[in-house]
Amino acid sequence: CPHLGAPLRGGSVRCGSLVCHWHGLALDGSPFAGWEPYPVHDDGVLVWVRLDAVGGEEPLDRPVVPERPAPEGSVAAVHTAVGTCEPQDVVANRLDPWHGAWFHPYSFTDLSVVRAPGDTAGPGDDGFAVDVSFKVWGRAVVPVRAVFTAPGPRTVVMRITDGEGAGSVVETHATPVTPALRGAPRTAVVEAVVATSDRRGFALARSSAPLLRPLMRAAARRLWRDDLAYAERRWRLRRDGRFPG
Repeated sequence: CPHLGAPLRGGSVRCGSLVCHWHGLALDGSPFAGWEPYPVHDDGVLVWVRLDAVGGEEPLDRPVVPERPAPEGSVAAVHTAVGTCEPQDVVANRLDPWHGAWFHPYSFTDLSVVRAPGDTAGPGDDGFAVDVSFKVWGRAVVPVRAVFTAPGPRTVVMRITDGEGAGSVVETHATPVTPALRGAPRTAVVEAVVATSDRRGFALARSSAPLLRPLMRAAARRLWRDDLAYAERRWRLRRDGRFPG
């Protein structure tokens, strides 16, 4: 809140205005008293805030959102974590498909890279394609083919192209939250998992979305507990001059 900095997520919407729960200040999106709202965009899964003064890029009317499954046939969950690193360290982690089976044996097995960028000369060859089995429960696994691409400088998308859940995507967005020259950098990792399936039972899963989303977030949180350690270590090595930037 522009009054005393109260978290507006605890407010309520009344007659089209967001009302702060500390002192009742009603915010309708118009500027006043030296305060002006940031441009925002809600894509149905993520809410984007445009920071023109610090973005360092030509601002767009709306963010470039990767293609996702249709909302009426999918379940989405979002996990956010913050680490001491830079966006490039998060992107490097997500574009290192070889580490999955070694670093996350509780989630992946039988991982092999079947195509790397530049292996073919046709369209769509700018990503990594991997065959991997996701562990479901105990020794039960689901084999899929997944393709990793980077549609933007701070975004990596994993899309399942074959196998169970084909069409599902995992978007990983890395956003710097501290100025680059102010001490140790902090980067927010916002990961959106949008799952879909053509199986009949998936309709039942969608009806249980409020119960399914916490499990999806827990799985992402477990992976990023390890992957942020990876990204933070990479940043420390680069800071100390022991790793090429």
